Amino acid sequence: MNNLWSEHVQGIMTLYLSRKLRFHDYFAEQYHNIFKLDKNDKMKILEIGCGPGALAEALHRWYPNASITAIDRDTNFIEFAKKNVAGVEFLEGDAGALLFEDNTFDMVISNTVQEHIEPSAFWGEQKRVLKQEGVCLCLSARKGINCKSDCLEMTEDEKQYWDDCPDWREQMDRLQICKYPMTEAQIPKSMEEHGFSNVTTGYAIIDLTPDDPKYSENMACQMIEAMRQNDLEAVGQNQISGYEKIKDIINRKYDKRLEMYKAGYKQWDTSVSVTMIIRCNASK
Repeated sequence: MNNLWSEHVQGIMTLYLSRKLRFHDYFAEQYHNIFKLDKNDKMKILEIGCGPGALAEALHRWYPNASITAIDRDTNFIEFAKKNVAGVEFLEGDAGALLFEDNTFDMVISNTVQEHIEPSAFWGEQKRVLKQEGVCLCLSARKGINCKSDCLEMTEDEKQYWDDCPDWREQMDRLQICKYPMTEAQIPKSMEEHGFSNVTTGYAIIDLTPDDPKYSENMACQMIEAMRQNDLEAVGQNQISGYEKIKDIINRKYDKRLEMYKAGYKQWDTSVSVTMIIRCNASK
């Protein structure tokens, strides 16, 4: 059993709720335009590093005739996905040593996984399991925008709590998180160097601004609740003295943010994520 990521890096609901928004049907056209896949094709898709399953869930909606398999090393993520996501086969598996035969899949996809795995193993295994001219899609988070509402700003009690917590950078180094980062230029170059062809790049811009009237009330509330969950699980993974007090502070702040939204008091807080999408083919 491997629960390293879900218990020490990002919790289940943090990843699931944030990715459900990022891969919401509202933004689907951006992905379709870059993926360039036939929505009616009966292709075999593999998602590598699926977490709790939000991207696989979206792929099942977007490509209903496809057969989708999704893997992750974290047992908690896979157990959650199996219980909450229909239409996808979820398996525990290692991206650096895929448990599939050569030439199995028509498409492989990963989201914010590349930076954690040694490139030769990461690209080599995807190329191996892809069919001739199969499609490889690599999604990589780039620098975005994060501007919080005044009512969500960190309190002095929260600042003190985080000052007392172990240094998160030391933990990331110890767990070898983001050991292989690459720039926007380095990722496609690395894919070419490992034998992929027809490399193209694109960017999905996901604007999560609850007060923008283009979003329904339901979706706006989902944005606020996803932020709440992120903050709660972040403190929950430390749980030093004062945890319950900090959890209460966070809940009261987000309760207030929801009240302000529903009362029409606009804050214009926003989170804009930029996802680089590299598309290429496996040439055997």
